[in-house]
Amino acid sequence: MRKTSAPRAPDQTRNDLIAAAAKLFNSVGYFGTDSNRIARQAGYAPGTFYLHFPDKLAIFLEVYHRWVDLEWQAIASVLTPDMPSRSESGRIAKAVLQHHRAWRIFRASLRALTVTEESVHRARVAQRGRQIAQTSELLRSRGVRVTRARVYASLLLFEILCDAVADGDAASLGIKERDVLAQLAADVASLLGFRR
Repeated sequence: MRKTSAPRAPDQTRNDLIAAAAKLFNSVGYFGTDSNRIARQAGYAPGTFYLHFPDKLAIFLEVYHRWVDLEWQAIASVLTPDMPSRSESGRIAKAVLQHHRAWRIFRASLRALTVTEESVHRARVAQRGRQIAQTSELLRSRGVRVTRARVYASLLLFEILCDAVADGDAASLGIKERDVLAQLAADVASLLGFRR
């Protein structure tokens, strides 16, 4: 347990719990841990967890919200401030794939919980809406106008293909990662208005 001379601020404690939960959800999955283990991983007594979250599902949803933030940060880190280029499309595809790969076990839990827990399904729809809005705004800022349906289709394409590569499905089918990345980059280029 954390040895401190003064109690931590509630926001810091909450952030510590979320960071510990993220680490555990991404190493042993949602079903492989519990609130007591999350609290201990963060350096707190088990009861501390319930001062900040009603249950394990609530903290899982908070981790998911932060996962989306981190994915957007990964995309933003490879964007060029001037007009987009074809090479930028490839960098975006690689950044998203790396993010999915880094969070592979968490993503597996997310997919499982989406079909069994209505609150996770609602959260996933809300986060997808947020991703569509952010992507649409980015495209508008670059003078590109596309429908929400087009952005949604690209989002799902990325999500499914990146998870398939991260989980090893593509390799098991004899599909090379570079070929999947080329498909994803082509979709980004198309979304940005580049033609082959």
